[in-house]
Amino acid sequence: FTSRLQHGIQKGRSKAADARVGVISETMSVLRMIKLFGWEMKMLARVNEKREAELTWIWKREIFQMVANIVKYVAMLAFNRVLRTAIMKQELRPSIVFSTIPVFNMLRGQLERTNYRIVQFIDGKVSLDRINHFLRNTELLDSFTEKEGPVTEVLSPETSPEIGFRDATFHWSNDADGAATSSKYKFALRIEDELLFKRRCINLVLGPTGSGKTSLLMALLGEMHFTPTSPRSCYNLPRAGGVAYAAQESWVLNQTIRDNILFGAEYDEERYKEVLYQCALERDLELFEAGDKSEVGEKGLTLSGGQKARCTLARAIYSKAEILLLDDVLSALDVHTSKWIVEKCFAGDLVRGRTIILVTHNVALVAPIAQFAVSVGLNGRILNQGSVADALQHDEVLAHEAKTDPQVMEQAVDAEPVVVNLDTTAGKLILAEELQLGRVKWSAVGMYLSGLGGVGFYPVFLGLYVISQLAEILETWYLGYFASLYETSAPGTISVSYHLGIYGLILLFDIVTRSYANVIFAYAVLRASRGIHRKLIESILGTTLRWLDITPASRVITRFTTDISAGTLSEFVHDTISISATFGAVVLLTPLFSVPGVLAAIIGGTLGQLFIKAQLSVKREASNAKAPVLGHIGAAIAGLVSIRAYGAEGAFIEESLRRINKYTRVARTLTNLDRWVGVRLAAIGNILAAILATYLVYFHQERSNNVGFSLTMAAGFSMRILAWVRTWNEIPIFAISLERIQQYITIEQETKPTEAGKPPAHWPSSGELIVEKLTARYSLDGPEVLRDISFRINPGERVGIVGRTGSGKSSLTLALLRCIYTEGTVHYDGIPTASVNLDALRSQITIIPQMPELLSGTLRHNLDPFGQYEDLALTNALRAAGLFSLQEEMDEGQLVLDSLISSGGQNLSVGQRQILALGRAIVRDSKLLILDEATSAIDYKTDAIIQTSLRNELKPDVTVITIAHRLQTILDSDKIMVLDEGRIVEFDAPQVLLGNPKGKLRALVDESGEKEKLYAMAESMKF
Repeated sequence: FTSRLQHGIQKGRSKAADARVGVISETMSVLRMIKLFGWEMKMLARVNEKREAELTWIWKREIFQMVANIVKYVAMLAFNRVLRTAIMKQELRPSIVFSTIPVFNMLRGQLERTNYRIVQFIDGKVSLDRINHFLRNTELLDSFTEKEGPVTEVLSPETSPEIGFRDATFHWSNDADGAATSSKYKFALRIEDELLFKRRCINLVLGPTGSGKTSLLMALLGEMHFTPTSPRSCYNLPRAGGVAYAAQESWVLNQTIRDNILFGAEYDEERYKEVLYQCALERDLELFEAGDKSEVGEKGLTLSGGQKARCTLARAIYSKAEILLLDDVLSALDVHTSKWIVEKCFAGDLVRGRTIILVTHNVALVAPIAQFAVSVGLNGRILNQGSVADALQHDEVLAHEAKTDPQVMEQAVDAEPVVVNLDTTAGKLILAEELQLGRVKWSAVGMYLSGLGGVGFYPVFLGLYVISQLAEILETWYLGYFASLYETSAPGTISVSYHLGIYGLILLFDIVTRSYANVIFAYAVLRASRGIHRKLIESILGTTLRWLDITPASRVITRFTTDISAGTLSEFVHDTISISATFGAVVLLTPLFSVPGVLAAIIGGTLGQLFIKAQLSVKREASNAKAPVLGHIGAAIAGLVSIRAYGAEGAFIEESLRRINKYTRVARTLTNLDRWVGVRLAAIGNILAAILATYLVYFHQERSNNVGFSLTMAAGFSMRILAWVRTWNEIPIFAISLERIQQYITIEQETKPTEAGKPPAHWPSSGELIVEKLTARYSLDGPEVLRDISFRINPGERVGIVGRTGSGKSSLTLALLRCIYTEGTVHYDGIPTASVNLDALRSQITIIPQMPELLSGTLRHNLDPFGQYEDLALTNALRAAGLFSLQEEMDEGQLVLDSLISSGGQNLSVGQRQILALGRAIVRDSKLLILDEATSAIDYKTDAIIQTSLRNELKPDVTVITIAHRLQTILDSDKIMVLDEGRIVEFDAPQVLLGNPKGKLRALVDESGEKEKLYAMAESMKF
């Protein structure tokens, strides 16, 4: 019964801990969005709520274990005493008492160990049950499952050269009947008859947002469930010559740029430099101090969206793979860079003779060099296939997008290769995990001690422990006194019930005081844990973007899991008082014992110091070795499709095992150190007890009960030396955990809110923005990314911002939100933003980043995470964001408010994620809306619908700032700002800028594939 109850408590605690860590992990994955939206305090409340639920279960566990230990100890001890004296009517002589006490102490120790092992066993069973549930219930790819029933004939990837499908249907997730489960919106990719891609040429996959273009590539890679529809159903992707894959949502490892491009392949300098040239990365590498040796950070935080896209493209091009699957790699690039990639890379010698399947919306640039095209409809069916001309003939929208200025593709992009420095050794971005040397910082322990309670806590807690320990010694002495009565008095004259009553009262007093002390301490520990956890999450939520860039999320999550749970302070206090009391009791009766006792303490202390010196460094290394394991697993999960596409599973498994082995080697060393000190201290204790026994028996005359009492206390003292040294050694280990937590509590912080920083209730009443001499940098000692920028945007104006990669477009948006270090002034609706609290400022400005971040849960939860708006407002926002227009032609799988969204929005296309992010922004109803490449992954038709919707749906006084590579997205703006190297080089109405023959904007328009259309769009804006 006890085990079942304990199992239930532990299971509940594990679920609560999972929920807390899950919220923290998701918070870390979208922390930039949280900061940009000013949601820190709301997320803090959510995390604290999960922590409180976990602490409730921890409290139940502590109370249960305390009661269980008391019951086991008292029941055994009392039953033996009462059974022998009161029931069996036997004499209780000192020889019996003091020979049974060590046995019962050993038995009690074994019971405590058994209880501890039961807890460990239950923890292990709960963990194994969860692993078993994961292994048995996780849906596997078709290639990892056993086929049941008749096997449909499929093409052999090893023998058949064909790439494509015959009569095939694919689902993202299958239940028993083959339908998509509720975790995925019901989408099916259906290929009727035959679809075979052409070898050794460029194949295009075209279609509107959400039609299934990415799904087509995933089906080829075996990442979707294949459902045969006829005996000839099959699909095939030959892998003998190798397959390379560049995802739409670029995946990079937390390594250097070079390592990301090589991806484990051998370094060929000539080929490598040619890849950099063809992928337009040379100029970008010049911007990094360490060139291609620069680390990209977790999830590529130091790279722009375009740079990440070109790095993943370069990885595919550098590989020797015969088949390249490229998923919309041009959407994050400006016109000039896209044109360079098409002419220098896709038409270059490195891809000659290789098969490329390219998903793209940029039909105008790619169509002239493609030989085959597939058009996918919104219902997941193939509309047509064949030559590019045939595809355009059957699709008016694609034909319109492919109308290219004849001069565009004739314009040569003649630029000489740049000599890139490939030998730079600087560029370390991610800071190495802090490996402190020497003694721990006891200020961290002070932080914990202050969290336990105020001034009155320690006298009460320590006093109760001292009293309970004295009561325990008195129990042993009184039993000896009771037994000695049988030597001096007739058995009939001894009142057994009286003495058992006295003994019972002493025992009860011991239990009450000890239990009260344990309850007080357990409550204090929960209070300290709650306070430290709150400080830690507040610090992480309040830190700067720069700190987030250089710190892997896995390190932060480690602080919230293993490190937050360490603690042996109660055991140390108990063992210290216990060893002092037993030593004092022995010395009181046998003063000579002080000499060997002190000597044993000195030897034990010396061994303990040696142990501590060795253990501290090993423990720090163990703590630091754990985060890389979690970080590598997280990176592998994020890039699982790419890893499987490249066939790199073995390399990643090997690297994961290498990191795990490093951690386990350190953990094993910790265990061996504990064994080393345990054997030596046990030997010292036994020798000490033997010396005292020899002295009392042969060299000292004393009453039998006193001799037994002294030996019992000496044996207890020798046993407690080992326990005390171990707990004393664990205190620095505990301090290391606190030290690591304190490191993250004292990290650099953004400006904290103040009373003076609260803006007026009516602010902002308009979207007026005035910027004067704005200079910005990402760190105090870093280079300027914005230089002396000044401009004015009137309420309700729509302003487009363009510029090459690295010109400062995204940096400007971060500067407006005070996410980076700035100089100069920014007035938003007449108030300097520097004087406004950050949460107030960011809650009144809405930004949509290039890569939208979504939360797990329903679509409603993503639009309104904190339940502030009615469903009608959410539906109107989705309509304004263009979702309904996109879904008009969809037969099934339409997104509604109750649709489930997986973590990060992985069950949606990138374009759909951008639409939801846009809807979330519209719901906020801010006076200033910033779109940073918010529609880059959306097809041109849908993009045009969204832009029209925004103009019609947004209130007239809402100011919109749009950053876009697509000129058609911003050319109908009231004004256009052109940035170059952190400076404004042009800022005026588009028709004015286009009238300048030497203007930057005009050059970009002339390079585009829609020159006439863009000029007409600008002309239409004249009043």
